[in-house]
Amino acid sequence: MTGKLIIIEAGDGCGKATQTAKLCRRLEQEGRRVRKVEFPDYQSPSSALIKMYLQGHFGRDAAAVNPYAASTFYAVDRFASYKADWEGFLKAGGIVVCDRYTTSNMVHQAVKLADAAARGSFLDWLWDFEFVKMGLPVPDAVILLDMPPAYSQKLLAERASKAGFAEKDIHEQDQAYLTRCYDCYRQIAERYGWQIVSCVKDETLRSIDDIHEEVYARVAGLLTGADNPG
Repeated sequence: MTGKLIIIEAGDGCGKATQTAKLCRRLEQEGRRVRKVEFPDYQSPSSALIKMYLQGHFGRDAAAVNPYAASTFYAVDRFASYKADWEGFLKAGGIVVCDRYTTSNMVHQAVKLADAAARGSFLDWLWDFEFVKMGLPVPDAVILLDMPPAYSQKLLAERASKAGFAEKDIHEQDQAYLTRCYDCYRQIAERYGWQIVSCVKDETLRSIDDIHEEVYARVAGLLTGADNPG
């Protein structure tokens, strides 16, 4: 029995890694077979071109590389991860939870195209390229952590301060780009029917545990009857 592919999606600094880890731990505690996957896979040689792109080797801003070219860098990384690490697990009924996926590429590359028709053509191309021609699995659910840029940028700054560094890639350095990405996330979420979890309530950032409970509730509904414990 094929398992479930769940994507936790959001802009930079919105808590994807934290929510992905908490969800995986909770599902494991229920006795489910779970694997956590992160993209890009910086530990793999398959991410080499992504590193060069984000470090500015092909241009010092995101727009320097057209969305079709940049998309191939990320697609190859996902293909390598899927074929080498988790294809068999998913097909055997396991639950794969991804911190980013093709869904990130949809946003971060489509946002480079100002024309709505051009964006639509790009998204159609990307879907066909990754899910049809490359054979990557289509997600069973995409959960978008909706956090306005003013909040996520503050969290990014706090994280950099605690870590003792503030180095940013070419995406993170461009504030206007990140704001456009936030708007694009919401548009693409509507286009593909993603589930949206708001991280802010009454102009106050919700707690990590509060957000987790909503994420878990949405995933639990999807998993009813799937990969039952035991």
